Amino acid sequence: MRRGAPDSGRPPGSDETAQRSRQQPPSPATATSPPTPRLGTGPAEATDASPHPYVGMWVTADGHIRQELLANGRYDEARGGRESAYTGSYQVSGTRIGYVDDTGFSADGTFDGDVLHHAGYIFHREGSDAHQQAREERQRQTATQGRAGAHS
Repeated sequence: MRRGAPDSGRPPGSDETAQRSRQQPPSPATATSPPTPRLGTGPAEATDASPHPYVGMWVTADGHIRQELLANGRYDEARGGRESAYTGSYQVSGTRIGYVDDTGFSADGTFDGDVLHHAGYIFHREGSDAHQQAREERQRQTATQGRAGAHS
């Protein structure tokens, strides 16, 4: 559960869903028009409501650092088993991201598709092809290092 979030016992978005279900059905003129296209196709990608295409979870290849960019301009970063190790706000301009954590520390980064370069780390959009490739490469490196150490 997020800090400061009231626990209503209802699933997130249930009020919003209930409110939408109470709306009147579309008029016949709009009922046949195609649905509004969405920017993303998966849960980690942006939708119409997202301010930019980078909302979602970004992780290092080893999974040690996990940074969630929220649609409201906040981020929540976990390190190892430490949830919410760093939290703060961020702003995106084009492919650049600027961070200010809740203690006032600032940093920046650059997006390159499903890869984020930030503070000397390389993050991948969770579940993307880039993420899968990075995990596989890390596993190969770890296996190679393990064999090399066994022969020393």
